[in-house]
Amino acid sequence: MKATTLGELKRSYPMAKLQRSVKDEARENLIAKLRSGERLFPGIQGYDDSVVPELVNAVLARHNFILLGLRGQAKSRILRQLTELLDDEVPALPTDLRDNPLKPLSAEAKRLLEEAGDDAPIVWVPRDERYVEKLATPDTTVADLLGDIDPIKAARRGTGLSDLEAVHYGLLPRANRGIFGINEVADLAPKVQVALFNILQEGDVQIRGYPVRLQLDVWIAFTANPQDYTARGKIVTPLKDRIGSEIRTHYPKTLDEGLAITQQEAWTAREEGLYIPSYVAEASEAVAFVAREDKRVDKTSGVSQRLSISLLELVASNAERRALQYGERTVARPIDLYFALPAITGKIELEYEGEMQGAERVARDLLQKAFGLAYGERSKGLKTDEVVEYFAQGNLLTLPEDAKGALEEMKKVPGLLEAARRLESHTTPEATVAAGEFILEGLAGRRKIARGEESYSAPVERERERWGSGN
Repeated sequence: MKATTLGELKRSYPMAKLQRSVKDEARENLIAKLRSGERLFPGIQGYDDSVVPELVNAVLARHNFILLGLRGQAKSRILRQLTELLDDEVPALPTDLRDNPLKPLSAEAKRLLEEAGDDAPIVWVPRDERYVEKLATPDTTVADLLGDIDPIKAARRGTGLSDLEAVHYGLLPRANRGIFGINEVADLAPKVQVALFNILQEGDVQIRGYPVRLQLDVWIAFTANPQDYTARGKIVTPLKDRIGSEIRTHYPKTLDEGLAITQQEAWTAREEGLYIPSYVAEASEAVAFVAREDKRVDKTSGVSQRLSISLLELVASNAERRALQYGERTVARPIDLYFALPAITGKIELEYEGEMQGAERVARDLLQKAFGLAYGERSKGLKTDEVVEYFAQGNLLTLPEDAKGALEEMKKVPGLLEAARRLESHTTPEATVAAGEFILEGLAGRRKIARGEESYSAPVERERERWGSGN
């Protein structure tokens, strides 16, 4: 049974645990996890050999740290998972600062212990409530983070404004004995950053001109975007000097890593028994990879992993819509990626050249490159010479949206259905059409054939050879 008073706590709870700082607590629990072989930061993909070891080192060193990386690199998720390194719950006094019964900080806690002694009430704070997060914005004030004088409190107590019990504490003091995460710290005004490191390092701060000493027990973790260091703001040197470790995050390094993240996060569990062929999922994931390399896309802004997640969700939705409309099985097809363009156009920042071409044109080009990339490995063993020759002879192919009509049109292209059935193990008409479309899109991405708004045809070079270059 858990202690409800300070006296019971002293008799039943290891006092050594109350002597630890929150960083020591995290360090001890991390050591136990490492010894047991437990997976650290579950759900975080692609960082096992890069970010996670650096995080482990920072925790073992009891460092405050900053995660530095572009958008969509799981920085906030990592911060929120730090609570897994804390005890399930800790005893505290029922005060705003969740004071340690053996090391009270607030005037309220000191008064409570003085009046009640061992009869002082004890509450138990679960680990999830020991994490406080603030998204830094330029209008964030010192009062938001640290606190301000509350005239109403002062009036009720009949004391002056300099009384510590007249202070309404901000987010950082309320994170005492826990973790305080600050996202996009570079956006904080310099004077706020100064107040922040002052209370962390020296333990004192001035609130409305009154000096307040608070030796807070807080583990602080920051995130920032490298672009912000020069674009919107920067971290002041004294604060940067007090951050123990700077850890760089990154986008997935391989298509498989990216796909694992996307499939973990995307909502594709639809009621109609959705089937997403692996090659369609790979092509969807490849869009982000080619976008990160495309010169028309702003690299300093980055291409978030959320693009891949949203894209796959829209692909699933269009497959679902088509199945409902035509009474088909719910199978995702390459055509669904073109219906999912809003997931791309809204998540890429374009350079001048891209702005001139327009977001939709750039997005369509990225799709074709992505199909070419995904088709590369899949093309081994597929015989497509007859398919390419069919279009080289000047033939066009326009595929309707419904699978039955698309299958009839594909029968006109020699070798296409044979290659599709070799690629796709499912024998349903919908799956065969999906595989056939992927082959056509892959050939277009590899510039073996051309893809227009509605039809597949010979590449421009072949057309010139056939009809001449003209005048």
